[in-house]
Amino acid sequence: MRLRTQLLLATPAASVLAIFFALPVAMVAVDALREGTKAFGRAFTLPAFWPSLAGSLLLTFAAAAVSTLVGVAVALHLSRLTERRRTLLSFVIALPLTFSGLIVAYGFILGYGRAGFVTQLLGYAGFDPAVIGKALFTPVGLAFASSYYLIPRVVMGILPVLVNFDRAQLAAAESLGATSSQAFRQVMLPQVAAPVGAAFCLVAAVVFGAYGTALALVGTQLHILPLQLYSLISETGTDFPAAAALALLITAVCSAIMTTGEWFGSRHERHL
Repeated sequence: MRLRTQLLLATPAASVLAIFFALPVAMVAVDALREGTKAFGRAFTLPAFWPSLAGSLLLTFAAAAVSTLVGVAVALHLSRLTERRRTLLSFVIALPLTFSGLIVAYGFILGYGRAGFVTQLLGYAGFDPAVIGKALFTPVGLAFASSYYLIPRVVMGILPVLVNFDRAQLAAAESLGATSSQAFRQVMLPQVAAPVGAAFCLVAAVVFGAYGTALALVGTQLHILPLQLYSLISETGTDFPAAAALALLITAVCSAIMTTGEWFGSRHERHL
């Protein structure tokens, strides 16, 4: 009886997963395997494949690391506020999650582009607007823009953990002679390391597979796998089996990152 109830409760989620994930991936796999493994061979031998893979990994690590550090700091500050102020600020911080990647990119162009508002203000302060405006259209600028919608994801994932953390442990450590930074590193950080790792994996998977912001900021000139895939399925692309193989590769990497994040999260749950 209990098993039947669990199966009934899991049916809606399983149906959504099957329709919107398993079925599309299966259709892509059919297209990729139509010629056996030849499509994968062509995808791996594309001139820009290995530079794109390296670029995706570098961008993913840089954007995810910066977003995680900033997100944890913001969540730590919010956890010390009253519930009313924390709720209000959390609502404001979560707003970027409602925007698409293209909207974020165009917003950053208007703010930090060559003629952007912030760029012009920095020009009045003595900085070179040409250098600042050009930086946005580089991998560094892309990581900066991506952090805009990655940081809220980290904050929303870490904040409940920090709010429910027993701060009496920090007070006890400080009463024994530890500084505030030592208490944070040696008492709090080891206990929240698993959720932080899960948040890092979440934003890493998001940025590894995202292409909207990158396409709007740098076009197809930046070597990352999502833009390589876009070039294969655009009007100039004709090798759809190779594109399907590359799509499966990106899906596999993102799934592996998310699985790692779930493993980190399960470690935290086991220790509660």
